[in-house]
Amino acid sequence: MTTSETPTREAAREEAPARTDTPTRGYTATKDQLQTRLRRIEGQVRGIERMVDDDRYCIDVLTQISAIQAALDKVALGLLDGHVRHCVAEGAEEGKSDVMSTELMAAVGRLMRRG
Repeated sequence: MTTSETPTREAAREEAPARTDTPTRGYTATKDQLQTRLRRIEGQVRGIERMVDDDRYCIDVLTQISAIQAALDKVALGLLDGHVRHCVAEGAEEGKSDVMSTELMAAVGRLMRRG
């Protein structure tokens, strides 16, 4: 399959029946926890900004950046878990397992690419 033939998220949506209600996502059941975790990460980022404003030691700033990256990785893994258990499973029931698997692996690939 070439890159131009790779199914996209848009293609997966086009194949799905139109819904008028709010869709259930893989993270819907834990949305409050997810939002709390993201707000905490947001606060950590603001903390780094203050550290730079205060001319803190480089290694201390880098340590905080590392902590934020770890927290974001944990959020990403949780989202991937929910996506597999809900969205991919639902897609398989609807006969879209190839499209969903391709989309999942592309997302995993993006998460793994780090400088």
